[in-house]
Parts: sequence; C-alpha cells; structure tokens
Amino acid sequence: MSNSAGAGESGGVAGAGQDTEADNEPPQQTLPLLEGDSSEVGDASEEGAPPAAKRLKISREEPLRVQVAEPNKMHGETPAQAGLLLEDLAPPAQSTGEPPQHEEKGHGGEEVPVSQEGEEECHENGDGGHDAPLEEGETKSEKERNANGSTDSPSEGQHLGLHFTQNPQMLTGSWTEYSSLPENYLKGCKWAPDGSCILTNSADNVLRVYNLPQEIYSYNWDLLPEMSPVLRMAEGDTIYDYCWYPKMNSLDPETCFLASSSRDNPVHIWDAFYGEVRASFRPYNHLDELTAAHSLCFSPDGTQLYCGFDKTVRVFYTERPGRDCEERPTVVKKQGQSGIISCFGFSPCQSVYACGSYSRCAGLYSCQDGTLLALLPTRHHGGLTHLLFSPDGNYLYTGGRKDPEILCWDLREPGKVVFSLKRNVTTNQRIYFDLDLAGRYLLSGDTEGVVSVWDTKTPIPDGNEELLQPQLRFQAHWDCTNGISIHPYVPLLATSSGQRQFPWPGDSEGDSASDGEGGEAVMSPQEIRQDNALTLWWAGPISPATEGNQEPSTVVVET
Repeated sequence: MSNSAGAGESGGVAGAGQDTEADNEPPQQTLPLLEGDSSEVGDASEEGAPPAAKRLKISREEPLRVQVAEPNKMHGETPAQAGLLLEDLAPPAQSTGEPPQHEEKGHGGEEVPVSQEGEEECHENGDGGHDAPLEEGETKSEKERNANGSTDSPSEGQHLGLHFTQNPQMLTGSWTEYSSLPENYLKGCKWAPDGSCILTNSADNVLRVYNLPQEIYSYNWDLLPEMSPVLRMAEGDTIYDYCWYPKMNSLDPETCFLASSSRDNPVHIWDAFYGEVRASFRPYNHLDELTAAHSLCFSPDGTQLYCGFDKTVRVFYTERPGRDCEERPTVVKKQGQSGIISCFGFSPCQSVYACGSYSRCAGLYSCQDGTLLALLPTRHHGGLTHLLFSPDGNYLYTGGRKDPEILCWDLREPGKVVFSLKRNVTTNQRIYFDLDLAGRYLLSGDTEGVVSVWDTKTPIPDGNEELLQPQLRFQAHWDCTNGISIHPYVPLLATSSGQRQFPWPGDSEGDSASDGEGGEAVMSPQEIRQDNALTLWWAGPISPATEGNQEPSTVVVET
C-alpha cells in the first residue's frame, strides 16, 4: 500500500496524540495538478512518474473522486510493487484440491467467479431488487457486473479453504510496535476489501496499515519476520470508529482511502497510500457546534457515508466533503430507536440497513429515506457494539458490551431469535466478530483471549431457539481478543488483543498484601496476561511437509 514506512510518516502523519490543525481542518498541502481534463486523473500518462503527480489534491471544496480503475492500468504502488500479487494470495492448488479461482473484480470484459450452486443472487444495495432488462447478447452475470461497476462480493462463489477441524497456525504478527507506550492495547483490525493490507486501531489514537507479508505462501513460516506498519495515521483524540472504502482497489490509488472518527474532531478521510488527510466531513449539532460521530459505515456502493449520533443518523455524500448532510432521526414523536447509534450494517440483498444503539436494541431502516421498518426486541444485556448481516440477507447477528450472547435474528420474522452464541465478554470494550463470505463460520474472540468458531449451518430444531455450541475454541492471546477479521480471498485470520488494565487494590504502594514471601512483589493476573498484539493465523490446510516441521502454536480450549 505504501512505498515505505518513512514515506507514510512524512507528509500528513502527525505524532501520536498531536492535536489537529486550527478549526479542525485537515492539513492542506499543495501537490502538482494535471494539465487538461480532470476526468483523466489516475491514468498513467508517464511511465515511472510518482503517483502523487498523477492525482489532484482533494480539498474540502473539491469532490472526492471514487471512480473504479481498469485492472490493466497501474497507478502508483500496487501490491505487485510491494512484493505481492493478488494472484499470489490464492493458496496452492494441492491445498484445496482444485485450482484457485482468483479472477479480478469485473470491470467490463473480464471473467467473474461463478456463484456457488444454490446460492441466492443478491443485488446491489439501493437497486430496489428489480432486474433491469438484458441487452441483446448480454448474460445476466454481465448485466449485474456492468450495473454495479464491480462484483459486490469479490470472492463470491470462491472457496476460501477454511478448515476448522484443526487449530489455526500462527504465522506472524506485530508486538514491538505496541510496546513503546504503556497500555497501548489494540481496538480491532480490519482487512482491506481487496485483501492487500490490514488496518488496526490502538489506544495511542494511531491507525496503522500493514501490508500482507509476501512470504505467507512459501510455507517457510519459521522465516516470517515480525510485521511493521507501512503507514501511521494519528488522530487528535480517542478514535470512536473507522472503516475502509468498500470499493478499495490497490490498482487505483484514488479508491484507496478510509474514514475515521475521533472525539472533538470531524470525520477524516485518510489516503491509504500516503497517510495524509484527503478530506473531512464536519457534522454539527443543533447549537452549530462540531460533534463527533460515534460510528461510521460506507454504503455498499461507496457513494454515501453513514455516521451515528445520539438518536440521529447523518448521511454524507462521499464526493461532497464538508458539512452538508442528510439528517435521519431515529426517534420521531418519542417513538423509535433511542440512544447513541453505535454500529451499522447493510443488507447485501435489499435496500435496508441496520443500526445498533447503546439502548440495547437494533432497528432496520430503508436506505432511500431512513424510514424505520422494524425495531427488534430488547434482548441484549448491554449496548450493541457490533452487528453483521448474513450473505443471503435473511439473518442479522448482533453483539453487545458486557453481554455474553451473540444473537442470530431471522429477518423474515422480525423479532425471532434463531439461536444464540455464548462468549465471555466482561468489558465495555467493543468485541468484534466476523462471518466468512459463505456465511457458514462465525468467529469471535472474548475477554479471556479465546477465539470461538461456530458453524452457523448446524441444523436447529424447528421453532426452538437453541444455544449453538462452538465447533472449535483456541487460545489466540493471553489477553482480551477484541478484534477478528477473515481475509476476503484466502484462509487467513487476523486477530488483535489487549484491554485497559486496572491494578488490583493489593498492587498499591505500601500495602503489605502486595508483598510475597521473601519480599518479592506478587504480580496481579492483569499484569501476567497483558498482551497487546496483531497476529495473523493460517486457517486452511497445511502441506504435509509443513505439518511435519511445525509445532502447534495454539492451545485447544476444552468446551
């Protein structure tokens, strides 16, 4: 994603904890502009020219360009120049028993992976679910691809090769990066939509981007070095939420950006190639005071950015940075969903999005005008912190803080819980969970550092809500595993760990209870279990040669 860590830190990256510029505006830097029509921005006009000279600098007055690149055009540094090709991300053929299907996302003319047999076809969010008439000689898959600009699911119908009959193999990670500051615990990790890199958030208010190590598929996993970030993007205060642009494609730097929201700051759009602030969205309250968004989510087509506030959702248009937005109150005439909107999710098949709030409930809304369609019953014990739709759009998974349950709701019968998944959550921290693209496996960490894997296709007796038992549990970290993310193309998992540590009363100075025999201090369990790290795991089949040489790096947890 970036030429080097140094290139990312210079230009737009401030030091950790540094305040943003006056009036909360992003730093404005002058870059050379292209001569001629601005529509040609991003086309490679000169071989070897730096990508910065090929793009217009985006300010708050200029539209944010989000066009999709042609795959045969190379813009700036790509994963290939970083030592990694997207084709190289596919596991070896002998691992899955079939040649890897890794076609590029369709941009007109290329082949698109064929959907799995029996999988329901979904339409782009916002198209109303109606099929447009086919042109003469055009197939249905081509029509859907051309209408959407790219396939909604880059690995739709693609077998990731996830195997949870055995423990995932730990490959590498990043630990030193988070050891320079005390209690610099992580707060989640998210793979980029094209799978080329991973994004993390941590307590020092810095977003970090890591490239996927190119040695992953050499099977020489003992030689994998510790990962180092290629970009560091420092916010001025506590980061509330962050998300990738859903159409992100490393072949086109114009699409490589992400959004973040932090306390007392506008929503920033960060360039994922240079670590600079491209633009900002500035939400104001009824007193015309700048207010921070508690949650963020791009619409599936990337044209809108949804921001969550207290009893309000504000919708910004991605191409129009600034303060103009659409306000959608979630409470009308004292009826509706109260509380701070803490998380979003978009249905992959219908023009519907879901909002979770700290009032312990979730609501379903129309994408067109934000009309409340259904308000799910209050079943959670804590405020919702994360939710996900199933790939077929029929189910919604919700999880809350200090709440041991992940609930699976059947949206065909709003209010019906199909089954629940138990995990150990004893913290207010946001604990993420993730679904694979086939919607079969749901993974989540917990406060004790254990990752649980559930097979959601396990048959459930008709009409009976049941506690679904995990298929596999393993000790991923010795501290809270708060983030988990499944790679979109290959059987790779990323986990992040850490939490705020509170010393026990016996740890205070001068307390004789903190002294053991012989005058040695007794360490509290929190000190022993502190673990702040980003870790990559291989969750696919292991080659026979590797199985003989590798020792298990995970611990099975008895259920």
